[in-house]
Amino acid sequence: MAALRDQVALVTGAGQGVGRGIALALAGEGVHVAALGRTRSTLEGTCAELRARGVRAEPFVLDVADTAAIPGVVAEVVAAFGGVDLLVNNAYRGAYGPLLSMTQEDFQRGFTTAPFAAFAFMTACHPSMAERGGGSIVNVVTSAMVRWDLSTWGAYAAAKQALRSLTRTAAVEWAPQGIRVNAIAPHATSPGVRAWAEANPEDAAAFEATIPMRRIGDCEQDIGRAVVALVGPDLGYLTGATVPLDGGQAHFG
Repeated sequence: MAALRDQVALVTGAGQGVGRGIALALAGEGVHVAALGRTRSTLEGTCAELRARGVRAEPFVLDVADTAAIPGVVAEVVAAFGGVDLLVNNAYRGAYGPLLSMTQEDFQRGFTTAPFAAFAFMTACHPSMAERGGGSIVNVVTSAMVRWDLSTWGAYAAAKQALRSLTRTAAVEWAPQGIRVNAIAPHATSPGVRAWAEANPEDAAAFEATIPMRRIGDCEQDIGRAVVALVGPDLGYLTGATVPLDGGQAHFG
């Protein structure tokens, strides 16, 4: 997709899993990547793979829970790359389990790393995108938001539902500046999912049976390539949407 070549993407949680898959797919289209995450070693590994695809890639170590630090890191990315065209808010570190098992801090952590962190990244990247004539933001949410049984998923779904609402609001307010904002709700074979499946093969098989396509998506080929399409010109009239990338499992209505 020549239209994306030499654009700059900032991807959070890029050291592994979905973030890494998205970064690799974007690099395949000639997009330069600022890879953000908590662990330098995994970021360096991702950046080495990205550079092997012929693009510039630099690691930026940041825990997105430190929302006060986000504007400064975005400024570092802009200084290093000259600007930001694409933003992927993928990183998340929240709590799972029954509501009565959680502390206030557990519950709030998901909101800090999802809508609060995304808001900080989005508002920090907005000036650069507006100056460059537009941009595209992709926020990673979850099909747990529409799950028929939210037991143990409530805190996660609540934080991601807030992020989904933020996505829609920014899409409407920033459309005149040429900035599109969409969300994706993926199922993907991240390291965590693979470890769970290996430890719980019967549960994993039962879960896959609930997916019409009978498989969990690949981080790069299924999720990353979909993001490439989403931020590209062929879907340039799409904004404010939530795109399920889950093999047909969820029904968003």
